Amino acid sequence: MSASSTPSTSPAIRAYAGELTAWREEARLNKTELARLLGYTPAYIAQLEDCKNKPSQKFSEDCDTFFKINGIFVRLWRNIVDTRHLAILPPGFPEYLEREIQAATIRIYSGMLLHGLFQTPDIVKAIMSVVNDTETAAALTEKRLSRQTGVLNRENPPRIFLTVDEVLLRRVIGTAEMHRAQLEHLLALATRHNITVRVVPMDSGYYSGLTGSFTLFTFEDGTQAAYTESAGNGILMDNPARVADLGVEYELIQGHALRVNESLAMIRTVLEEP
Repeated sequence: MSASSTPSTSPAIRAYAGELTAWREEARLNKTELARLLGYTPAYIAQLEDCKNKPSQKFSEDCDTFFKINGIFVRLWRNIVDTRHLAILPPGFPEYLEREIQAATIRIYSGMLLHGLFQTPDIVKAIMSVVNDTETAAALTEKRLSRQTGVLNRENPPRIFLTVDEVLLRRVIGTAEMHRAQLEHLLALATRHNITVRVVPMDSGYYSGLTGSFTLFTFEDGTQAAYTESAGNGILMDNPARVADLGVEYELIQGHALRVNESLAMIRTVLEEP
């Protein structure tokens, strides 16, 4: 694992580093001495204690053996592995997930990439694998699929209004077969009584949705919240004025969208194209 130039902010990595430092100092060893006894470089020990590198399973096992403790470092290592996907989520996204599962109504505008609730497993895997290692991609994929089940298949699912740009329907992610399966999945979800899908055609020209995707939540008590994401930064907002502004923007986008039956016909047309 390559070292980072800046310390990690992950609580799991920081906990591991703190325990490593504490056990090393309890044994009255400096970093060079511990490295020599364990068979690692002093630089690696320093990186771990400075939260600039991630420990391996073998190093964790070696520490448990050397310090004669009952699997503490392996458990700390496992916690890093199990939570590593949280460290790469956009700011505000964990809070977004809490709101998503509570919402009675969800209004979504997706301009460039289909919203995660509607992605097929293969598309999720393809997306997650682009910028993540295999283990992290697998954890993120499992998390998203679990999220889909929790929202779409719960006992009283939310009313969902999804509006997408036509360009999103034509962008192939993965293979052509995966893309076709994604369009078929979108059509299948659109037949559910609680899901409405509309498409903004490419000949609409410029409209406000081209500035970015967003999601609006309405809860059982009538309160609302919104989430926007751009360039990896997410913003969750519950200020009534700001949420209301996005509500107006959503209605303006709807003004450019095809009617529901026309939208579904367009998806079928794209699906049938060679």
